Amino acid sequence: MGSKAVENELVELFQKAQKAADKAAKDDGCEEAEEQRCLDALKALRSVPVTMGILVSTQVGKRLRNVTKHPREKIRTLAAELLDAWKKVVTSETLPDNGNKATKVEDKQFKSVKVEVNASKGESVKVEKKPKVETESIGSKKASSSSNGPPKLTSMIKCNDALRDKFREILYEAFSKVVNEAEGEDLARVNACDPVRIAVSVETVMFEKLGRSNGAQKFKYRSIMFNLKDGNNPDLRRRVLLGQIKPEKLIVMTAEEMASDNRKLENKQIKDKALFECERGMKPKATTDQFKCGKCGQRMCTYYQLQTRSADEPMTTFVTCVNCNNHWKFC
Repeated sequence: MGSKAVENELVELFQKAQKAADKAAKDDGCEEAEEQRCLDALKALRSVPVTMGILVSTQVGKRLRNVTKHPREKIRTLAAELLDAWKKVVTSETLPDNGNKATKVEDKQFKSVKVEVNASKGESVKVEKKPKVETESIGSKKASSSSNGPPKLTSMIKCNDALRDKFREILYEAFSKVVNEAEGEDLARVNACDPVRIAVSVETVMFEKLGRSNGAQKFKYRSIMFNLKDGNNPDLRRRVLLGQIKPEKLIVMTAEEMASDNRKLENKQIKDKALFECERGMKPKATTDQFKCGKCGQRMCTYYQLQTRSADEPMTTFVTCVNCNNHWKFC
């Protein structure tokens, strides 16, 4: 079956499962039958052979996450199992294939050596001599495993300080969310990271540079903790976990730099609005009919100009409609 046919089958089965799941969530007397239809469609999806390319092109993995939050437990459980299976497919395709080395070593088999036992009788014995490849392969595996870094920690490293240990747990909970938020190529890199070690390193740097979390820098602690735990700011904790933002840089970032893209946009809108409001304390503005209000259509407007950018850039003109108090600006 071609990849296009698999994609079409995958999308069609997912649409059936999604439709049945939506109907099963309603209390209209048919929820049991719709639940069974959804379960059958999810089981059929499990049997479809998928690859990372198919999952990326169809985006069914991202859409399946909504089904994992379904109010019915059976649908929720089966959807979560299906999502985990697809994540394993992506991980297996993105991680380097180290299994081929062992196969190549085994294919070499044994080296045959012919040894003469009695030259007069012309007898010979065929001896199987095994090369020292197995030992080398074991050594190479140990080297490769050590080059990949230390193994993941399964429990938090305590420092016998209840306050610091509590903050480490909070950081660990934040970094543990990343594996459920990552997709595609980032998923393999996130799986290779250790959230426990990252949480300990971040807390250690903060303690060394900022002191205790209830000290003079407690507001900095709260700002970092809030932004790392913010559900609308997954990029920050992902970049810290992957090492793109080092702990030393994290502790000197401002709240604006740590904020999510949506928060940065809101802050910009607030600043623009405050800039408009500041005109009330200025000198009387010139009135003109050169500008037409886009809200009420009148030409009774006041305006003023400010140099909001560099000196070689034109001034910004702020216009206010006298009739409806509508504001706008242009350069």
